[in-house]
Amino acid sequence: MKIAKIIPAFIMLAGLVLVFTNANCQDKQKEEEKIDASIKVLKDFSQMKESIPKELMQITEGIIVVPKLINAGFVVGGKRGKGIAIVKLEDGTWSNPVFVTITGGSVGFQAGVQAVDLVLVFKNRETLEDIGNGSFTLGGDVSVTAGPVGRSSTASTDYKLEAEVYSYSRSKGLFAGISLGGSAISIDKNANKVFYGNEADAETIFSDTPSSAEAVEQLKNVLKEM
Repeated sequence: MKIAKIIPAFIMLAGLVLVFTNANCQDKQKEEEKIDASIKVLKDFSQMKESIPKELMQITEGIIVVPKLINAGFVVGGKRGKGIAIVKLEDGTWSNPVFVTITGGSVGFQAGVQAVDLVLVFKNRETLEDIGNGSFTLGGDVSVTAGPVGRSSTASTDYKLEAEVYSYSRSKGLFAGISLGGSAISIDKNANKVFYGNEADAETIFSDTPSSAEAVEQLKNVLKEM
């Protein structure tokens, strides 16, 4: 009699464990898909005739990639997207990625909805490492300008200018460009916990959090070749 009662309970418990495990696997897969999407963005940029200058990539110490940043609005525009941040370590290799979000708004004449592939190139690693202390605002906490080569008609022609961040975007929408002033970048703590299986902060992930994901190695290889 007791066994008859225990077996259904055991089956139910096993089922709950299986559901929980599957959910975790699916969540982690979503984060891996963000990395895969970021890899595609970087490959697409590198294959463009007017790409991010290799000279800039040689001196850069950090990258943020946001696939399909949503830029929408009429008069008042809004932005939201999720992506990854990665820094160049002291030995010249690239770190593991930290998942981030970007949100913000801008005022001006705008119309329509646009999905933009965005790449931000940072000249100083410390700027990205400090993201663990909270979000920072582009155009406020750090200066940002269009990259020296890109689709924007206002792109700078000198990568040696003193801006802290250079932006590159690809778009098929209605906007001629994208304004990033006032956009906040912050850590996606939940995504990092799901992917790495712990609550390590950004600095720890950048420096020594291990990852066996194939997508991470592919990401590092793509950046190395740029």
